[in-house]
Amino acid sequence: MKRFLSLASVATAALVVLPFIGTVADAQTNIRVGRTPGASGFHIPSYVAMDKGFFKGEGLDARYVAMGGKALVTAGLGGAVDFVPIPGGGSQATLKGAELRYVVGESLISQWTIVVDPKVIKTVADIKGKTLGYGRAGSADYDEGEITLSQYFNLSVGRDYRVISFQDESTRLAGLINGAVQGALLSFPHAAKAQVAGYKILVKTGEFLPRVGGTFWVTADYLAKNKATVKSFIRAIAKATVYLRENKAGSVPVIQKYFSIKDQKEAEFIWGEVHDQYGPDIPAGLFRKLYASRLDRMKKRGLWPKDKPMPDVEKFVARDVLEPTLREMGYYLQAPPTVQGKLN
Repeated sequence: MKRFLSLASVATAALVVLPFIGTVADAQTNIRVGRTPGASGFHIPSYVAMDKGFFKGEGLDARYVAMGGKALVTAGLGGAVDFVPIPGGGSQATLKGAELRYVVGESLISQWTIVVDPKVIKTVADIKGKTLGYGRAGSADYDEGEITLSQYFNLSVGRDYRVISFQDESTRLAGLINGAVQGALLSFPHAAKAQVAGYKILVKTGEFLPRVGGTFWVTADYLAKNKATVKSFIRAIAKATVYLRENKAGSVPVIQKYFSIKDQKEAEFIWGEVHDQYGPDIPAGLFRKLYASRLDRMKKRGLWPKDKPMPDVEKFVARDVLEPTLREMGYYLQAPPTVQGKLN
């Protein structure tokens, strides 16, 4: 897979390798950064930015606000959280009229896996007649399992298999272990825990679904009043992304901390799966796919007129801030890769 960001100069490379060189602003700007409880593979660059000092190095006194995805969206809309990494919920909010602006990316592929009990399910076809654990309907940890199995394996929820919705990945994993479900949709970090317990990764949705994940948005009002702060935030995430990609030794302890993993090899597995799958740019094609998918679900639920076209979603991306900031750092952007020819 191609890298999405490249360092354009030796000076920039030195800045990334030695992130603490430079002057930290005496007056730190307070920011509230959203994160989900139990951690998410989509948000690892923000964990690195927090723990490796990239926020601090950009003059930001960052504090996490941990909530479920729906609650984070509500808090972000109300101004209780400044930077929200829930792109799906944000897309629906903007389609309903909310004035939000996406400012920096994180993950560029789907990071979900379908993990199964290998004694019961040996092939994807064996899912038929079984029960899988997903998240809540309408969330990424439901939709991406449903979409992958229906579009690429002709297995539909209700017709071919049942779903039990769990609030979070930890309870979903517990449901798999105690036999309540025979398979579960889990992100790579939780899938690694399942493998240690003897379960098997059957499907990686990222092999079928390129997508933006963990992309941060702010309100349009916050961006207008705090453009310098947003630029500092973008720089911190960009530096953390490169650090994660190139510094295994420094990144693995961060993964261990946020995912409560004691086994270093387990954390190294996670790093190996995801370290080069992030980029602070927001590829236009993948961003549009995010909205197209959300709009399709809204139409099915009667929340959007079936004959009403999708708006120009580029107006929701602060490219006039994101791209100049990355260029100033010495980055150049590359087109996102196809995934084994399966972009649709």
